[in-house]
Formats: sequence, C-alpha cells, structure tokens
Amino acid sequence: MRQVVLDTETTGLDPKQGHRIIEVAAIELDGRKVSERMFHRYLNPEREIDEGAAAVHGLTLDRLQDEPKFAEIAPALLEFIGDAQLIIHNAPFDLGFLNAELKLAGLPPLDNPVIDTLKVAKDLHPGKKNNLNALCDRYFIDNSHRTLHGALLDTELLAEVYLGMTRGQESLLGEEAAEEVGVQFGATGEAIHLSVRVLCADDEELALHETQLADIDKASKGACVWKKLAAEA
Repeated sequence: MRQVVLDTETTGLDPKQGHRIIEVAAIELDGRKVSERMFHRYLNPEREIDEGAAAVHGLTLDRLQDEPKFAEIAPALLEFIGDAQLIIHNAPFDLGFLNAELKLAGLPPLDNPVIDTLKVAKDLHPGKKNNLNALCDRYFIDNSHRTLHGALLDTELLAEVYLGMTRGQESLLGEEAAEEVGVQFGATGEAIHLSVRVLCADDEELALHETQLADIDKASKGACVWKKLAAEA
C-alpha cells in the first residue's frame, strides 16, 4: 500500500473554535524509502494566529497574506494523497483540522487508513516521552535544526521516526504470516488500524521454554530458602 507522511501547522488548537490550517506538508514513502514526491503549501488562514501557536511555528498572518487559501489547494492535496495510507503523529489533531477545512471547502472528509505514530510510540515505549523530539533522540535521528515546528521539516523527521520504529518488520516473516488489523479512520479521526505480524513458536521452542521456566522456578525456590535462613540467623 502506498504511504504518505502528513503534518499540519495551525492558528490554534481547535478547529471548532474557528482555527485554521496555515501549513500542510505530505511526503511519499516508496518501498520504505522517502521518495522525491512531496506536497507542501503555506496558507492564508484569513484570521489571526494565536500567540501560543505562533511561538511554536513562528508563522505570522503578515507572512501568510499572499499565500493561497485552503480551498484553492485542496484538489491538489487530495490528488497527491489519493488512497494512500496516512502516517501522522497525533493523527486526531491533524485529521480534525483537515476534515474541518474540507467541509468548509464543500468537500467530503478523508477516509484513508491511518497510522498514528503517537499511539504506536506509546505502545512501544509506555511511560516515556513520545513527542517528535523525544523519538528523534530515541532513534538517533538528527533534529538539531528543528528550532521551530514546521510541517515540511516535521514530515521528514516523522518519516525517519516511523521507519525506525517499524524497522525489521518485513524481514521477520513472509507476507503470508502478516495479519492485517483493518481499522479505518472516521470523519473525526478517532480510530486507527495497524498491521501486525504474529510470530509462532514451534514445538521444540515451546519445550525448551517450559524447561527454562522449570529451572527458573527451582532457582527461585532455592533463593527463598536462603533468604529465610539469613533472616532467621
């Protein structure tokens, strides 16, 4: 399946409060490699940008006055995305904004399959920071040039993070051993589907496992006896 890594920057946190997209970027993955195909646009949001948002991405309304409006670039964006599987960090946020913009433009919401890399990261690294900077550090990806958030830069970094998190999946087993979990994102972006691969142990491996468990149990019981004797001494 064709994959597209996507990110947006916005005027604020909530499209229901009238906030808009001011930058959108998407890059294509071709055979688990970043291809030369990409889509990137700055946009005129036709409204002020929250101070907190501007501090994150550094974009101002003055800078964006001459940029196109979302409705003008929507057809080209949708053509680039096509039926690709979307890879997004914190997908409900970006999908919420994209679908709100598409609705304003009189277009249907996205219904592409989506991988939320934030959810994947939380599953892989529970209890740890899983923002993009933390993941770049964890997977040894140079993000020293990321002084501000930017949709294009963040898609490039996220592509490397995603490949790092999923590295080796294709080499574990053949395609016949892959089990697809078919979940589809709704209009509000609440559901995610992932593909998983199931590794099954053979009879010899299971027998060895049982033997090792028995040895561990014996050692554990022996340690308990020694602790009891030491406590009584």
